[in-house]
Amino acid sequence: MARLLLVGLLVLLPAGERTLPPEASDARIFVDPRADVLVIDLAPVDLPARTPHHAIAQPPVATLEIPQTGSIYGFRVEVIDSAGAKLPDELIHHYNLIDPDHRELFLPISRRLLAAGHETGTIRLPWLLFGLPLQRGEHVVASAMLENLTSTSYRRARVRLVMNFTPAGRPWPLFRASPWQMDVAFPVGDKSFTLPPGHSSRTYEGHPAVAGKIVGLGGHMHDYGRVIEFADATTGQAIYRAAPIADSAGRIESIPIAMLYGWMRLGVHIVPDHRYRVTVSYDNPTGEPIPDGGMGVVGGLFVPDHGVQWPAADRSDSLYQQDYRHYMRLEGGHDMMDMAGKPMSMPMKSDAHEHSGHGHH
Repeated sequence: MARLLLVGLLVLLPAGERTLPPEASDARIFVDPRADVLVIDLAPVDLPARTPHHAIAQPPVATLEIPQTGSIYGFRVEVIDSAGAKLPDELIHHYNLIDPDHRELFLPISRRLLAAGHETGTIRLPWLLFGLPLQRGEHVVASAMLENLTSTSYRRARVRLVMNFTPAGRPWPLFRASPWQMDVAFPVGDKSFTLPPGHSSRTYEGHPAVAGKIVGLGGHMHDYGRVIEFADATTGQAIYRAAPIADSAGRIESIPIAMLYGWMRLGVHIVPDHRYRVTVSYDNPTGEPIPDGGMGVVGGLFVPDHGVQWPAADRSDSLYQQDYRHYMRLEGGHDMMDMAGKPMSMPMKSDAHEHSGHGHH
């Protein structure tokens, strides 16, 4: 079953395309009603051969408006040339999509909708069951990082996000769903941390803004990770506990996914008056600290209780403002990365490689 997802922004282009205002940095959005997809193209950039991501002028961060109400249930990210032909996936270092109008489930920062790398491929949910609702007039922030380690140069290449879209008015999907995440390095900023030698663990606790059911989740950690767990800290119940599948050198190849729905149940119910905890443990055998060597994040798909609306963002909140400056690249440091090229094994994509910080519930 799919990991997940998503979300789109567009400004409906009448039959063809429509240029966005200059502040959108030549990014563009359009809908293809024949294929039921929403498409986001970032501004074109040149990709000289044999050039790593830190030496390439990256496409500007784009803030775009959703023009049509509907829902998203899958996506893929690709790079195209000026004629629309698909270029190698290895040009994609990472891609992030953020919803600045709504908050995260466990923090008052902008909601993360998806993250992807060159190996992510096509992600899709059961379209009849789940979809992320979008309302006309809401916004998304799209950003990407490219690199070109190949021997071929490409001019005016665009990063393209193609999202499977169900227009409003259809009887499906049956459940409104949203991505969520919880990180041991919450609340904001880059999320990797220096991994000490030997055994170590790190944890974060928080409570959800609204009640609902977690219907699927997975996790991400770095090499030498041993266990990642998401639990109800109020009751002590473990909701998700996974050990990574690693090779003989301890390098992680994958992390199990838990799908918590079936014919007779829809997920694990969580409530705002309980606290929930994510914990990651490591065993670093090198005898030396590893800079940026640790990370621990869980996330997945969340279905709010019937009648519950996803909470809007409080733009006056100090954490919201700090987080916004970070992902808009308005302050020092790299923007969100896709976990060093290893997207989460999750029922949905959440954003990645952000470093450090604790507190604020």
